[in-house]
Amino acid sequence: MNKTTLLCTVGGSYQPIVKAIEHLRPDHVCFICSDDDPATGNKGSYTQVEGKGNVIKAHFQDEKPSLPNIPTQTGLQAEQVTVLRVDPDNLDDIYRTLIDWLSGRDRRAERLVADYTGGTKTMSAALVAVALDEGIKLQLVSGSRSNLVKVESGAEYVAPAAVSESRFRRQLAQAMAPWQRHSYDESALILEKIEPPSPPELRGEYERAIGVSRALAAWDRFDHKSARDILSRYRPILGRFWGPLLGSLDLINNPERSEPMRLLDLWRNAERRATQGRYDDAVARTYRLLEWSAQWILQTRAGIATNDVPEDKIPPGIELTRNRQGQYQAGLFNAWAMVANYGGEAVAEFWDAEEQSMLDLLKSRNHSILAHGFEPISIGHWQAFARWVSEKLLPLLLTLTAEEPYRIRHLPEQLPTMLPQI
Repeated sequence: MNKTTLLCTVGGSYQPIVKAIEHLRPDHVCFICSDDDPATGNKGSYTQVEGKGNVIKAHFQDEKPSLPNIPTQTGLQAEQVTVLRVDPDNLDDIYRTLIDWLSGRDRRAERLVADYTGGTKTMSAALVAVALDEGIKLQLVSGSRSNLVKVESGAEYVAPAAVSESRFRRQLAQAMAPWQRHSYDESALILEKIEPPSPPELRGEYERAIGVSRALAAWDRFDHKSARDILSRYRPILGRFWGPLLGSLDLINNPERSEPMRLLDLWRNAERRATQGRYDDAVARTYRLLEWSAQWILQTRAGIATNDVPEDKIPPGIELTRNRQGQYQAGLFNAWAMVANYGGEAVAEFWDAEEQSMLDLLKSRNHSILAHGFEPISIGHWQAFARWVSEKLLPLLLTLTAEEPYRIRHLPEQLPTMLPQI
């Protein structure tokens, strides 16, 4: 059986601490005590633990101390006691001191309990914060009161602190923080390690958080079917918050209308990689967007597949090479040159105006590690690429997708960075 360690804050009243020790009978006690006051020289509460002889007044109004220190009163031996001296009004100092002390403990071999009854408000707040962060059981000594100052002596009892919801909300907030950078898989992994809360409403919130995190992680890796399957469970609740977003996911999963929406979704994916500082990944996705856009336009406007171009469909001035099977194939740049011939007036005007700009941007991509070179993509290169896509390519795609049967006139919303408060 694991040994029990009690952490308790020590203030002016010894009775609650003695009560807590007598109730718990811990194997070790860590006393969090105030240090001497540098301004007045008054002794800190550590004297109640380390003081020799009679150091504690049995009653506050007594003239002289008549009781020994707390370890002596409770039968604790020296090896069972740790004293941490802290600045009683410096929450950071107390929190850091406790975390440093806990880092040296074998947490697997002991049960930790924190009692925050004594000490200054700041000392109690720091101990509670550490307990919530570290998963330590919390308790306090309470009892009946005849006033607002203190519990009546002799009426004390030890009670567990009701912190399950506070702890869960703290853990949930920490777990959901990666959403801010679109790291949904990271959130899902953290949530899986949280013990599910017992109250039904909190359990529902937990299950929704982990389920939606998994769904968005699937969406982020282009597994749109899994994303839709998972999110369908929460649609009755999330629909009023995420209507357009869920509508985009429906289009992506619609075989007859999916391709142009998947193109726009790919752009949003590239933006998310840039948000994470992964500019090579962002540019690689943008390159695929350029290539796929040309392929989609050629296929829908002329029935031409770039991996098998009929010889009689190759426009004058464009030279394509054959693969081992003798098929003519068009790479990205030649595909766009062909699109200018077959895609209609808007596409021809786009190519006439943007051919050189696209070529210049592709040079930086070709020198990157994920293409043919060894140079990482800088934020400046990405910003230039992103600006051109936003100002030139996307307006063209939205012009084409606005037509039947797609009727897509706006970019899909970016994946969310926070879960709605239900």
